[in-house]
Amino acid sequence: MVHLLHPSRVPRSLVPPDARSDAQGWRVVQEEASPYPLVSTCLNVLIANLEKLCPERPDGTLCLPEHWNFPQEVADRFLGMLAWQGKLTDKTASIFQGNQMNLKQVKIQKAKISATAFIKYFCHQKLTEVDATAVHSDLPVPDIIRGLCSSSWIQQNLRCLLLDSTSVPPNSRPLSFGQLTGLRTLSVFNVCFHSEDLANVAQLPNLENLDISNTQVTNISALLTCKDRLRSLTMHYLKCLTMTKPQVFAVISELKCLLHLDISGHKQFRSDLAFHLLQQKDILPNIVSLDISGSSYITDRAVEQFIQQRPAMQFVGLLATDAGYSDFFTAKQGLKVAGGANMSQISEALSRYRNRTCYVKEALYRLFAETFSVHVTMPAILKLVAVGMRNHPSDLTVQFTASACALNLTRQGLAWGMPVRLLSEVTCLLFKALKNFPTYRQLQKNCLLSLTNSRILMDVPFDRLNAARFVLGWLFRNENPKVRTMAVSIVSILALQLSREQVTQLHEDLFMAIKTFSESTIQSKVLGLLSNIAEVRELSTKLMTEDVVKHISTLLHSKQIEVSYFAAGIIAHLTCDKQPWLLCDLRRSALLRDLHATIQKWPSSTCKMSALVTYRSFKAFFPLLGNFSQPAAQLWALWAMYHVCSKNPSVYCKMLAEEGGLQFLCDIQVDGQANPQAQQIAVSILQDFRMHFTSYRRFPLC
Repeated sequence: MVHLLHPSRVPRSLVPPDARSDAQGWRVVQEEASPYPLVSTCLNVLIANLEKLCPERPDGTLCLPEHWNFPQEVADRFLGMLAWQGKLTDKTASIFQGNQMNLKQVKIQKAKISATAFIKYFCHQKLTEVDATAVHSDLPVPDIIRGLCSSSWIQQNLRCLLLDSTSVPPNSRPLSFGQLTGLRTLSVFNVCFHSEDLANVAQLPNLENLDISNTQVTNISALLTCKDRLRSLTMHYLKCLTMTKPQVFAVISELKCLLHLDISGHKQFRSDLAFHLLQQKDILPNIVSLDISGSSYITDRAVEQFIQQRPAMQFVGLLATDAGYSDFFTAKQGLKVAGGANMSQISEALSRYRNRTCYVKEALYRLFAETFSVHVTMPAILKLVAVGMRNHPSDLTVQFTASACALNLTRQGLAWGMPVRLLSEVTCLLFKALKNFPTYRQLQKNCLLSLTNSRILMDVPFDRLNAARFVLGWLFRNENPKVRTMAVSIVSILALQLSREQVTQLHEDLFMAIKTFSESTIQSKVLGLLSNIAEVRELSTKLMTEDVVKHISTLLHSKQIEVSYFAAGIIAHLTCDKQPWLLCDLRRSALLRDLHATIQKWPSSTCKMSALVTYRSFKAFFPLLGNFSQPAAQLWALWAMYHVCSKNPSVYCKMLAEEGGLQFLCDIQVDGQANPQAQQIAVSILQDFRMHFTSYRRFPLC
């Protein structure tokens, strides 16, 4: 198999960040470079083979083998992984029926299961946590509550319920949470949740943490009912609030136990509530965390004064505001800031707001500016970029900005300090973005540029066949010569890492590159890839069409020796076997005469070609060398072998001997009917071998 040389690379060594200067980055490297936990590996295998290992009931659902039992921690993790991989359905959820799986945590984010399945397979368990974030509309909020309330144990012991972005049918008002008396944490972010629902929730006797962000709540006075126990209140983007500011502050001032308050805004709803809150002196005396990101009129001075009056504060959110830029926020020990002033604040923002699209966009935009000229490896930051891409796959701005940040964080030598697993995740997310936004040109360009990174291109696992197809598609659509050359170089390297069958799947695309472009650089590299197909007898018939053979024979007469060379190689391999030619109306004998006449016009085998050629093995040449009835193909094989042997004898003369090729040369040398030019080249190769490998006595010479 032929492959085209690429620029040499630096040694493949991972240089982790210094734990003292970048503790977070050091931890990410250690985590990503470590093998997956054995439990996770085993569960992945089980999930991949679930239908083979689990018997099927008459109704089509699955059940666990009779003697299988899962410990609670393993069962919780198994369910979470099943949902994460998108494989939790009514059919697979049925394995949780009965008592073989003891669950405490039900994490079914984005799962597509019915209300009947949820109640039947999960609500008999002794659950303490349920995360039903963004489940399919077949499982709406009222049915979730109804199922949980069907168990008296769950009513008293369920501690945490997350219902973010879960649907509520229009005819199911109000929502009834009152029976879940054990509930401590409730999140209804982006849910059709009204003021009367808040009044119902506020009466829960143990409620401590509440998120009512982006809901239809107009009045928060009901919170006074739980003022002595509420510790965390999140009401980001509470766009329907109709209370006056004094009325809102009158409620908040009564929440004496409150430790965390989030009244952050949104680019579509920039409130000045936070501006007025900062002016209040006798409010929230015990607060340790305040989020006012996206708020209007926020200044450094106002925030500093608020924090100085509350020295126990540990976090403040200031992203998309005018605050966070003074030295105060850097100098104050123990204070974390989510903002856009520096890398530390941006990192905190990406971590805190990973599920909020508007803030992920803002943080990535700031990150791009910060990393434009970065010279240090930042694996922890790249990990946060990957999280943003994964959590917001359908948002073009997130995907495009994240792809640009990923380029900045991995350009030049920075990728060599990144764990392979992390780079693999980012690369796969880039291609997922391409699939979701196939017409966005700049996103495509960022993905193409990422593939020019030798670390990613050579070491990182990703779908190379689809990557090659993408690059070829870009090649067809782009007229910039530099971009075309770059694209062909990428395809050349990707093709080396594909199986012969995968390369064959590209043959139509490769031939269309050949027909479209007249540049010799592109033609020679694509012909080199097509020659890989021609070398394999079982695959070569894919190229034996009148259109392909006619065009290849035209390129045989190219003035560029490298184009003519690769075209000749394809013809030599295709014509080696007579049998396939008997079934089609193609003139094999005429091709062979043309091939022989062309090689006669070539310069010496020791000539230089702009496309540097290497071979993994000479074995594909042996059928040509031994075929004395086809001297043209035999001559091409000898010319090709001497070309690389004369350039790198230490590698190729040794390869020739170790693979048994010397005997073919000896046979050609002594055969009285052999082509004189072929005999001369065979003698030259043998002489080079004797010159460089006099110590290799175990190899027989003629």
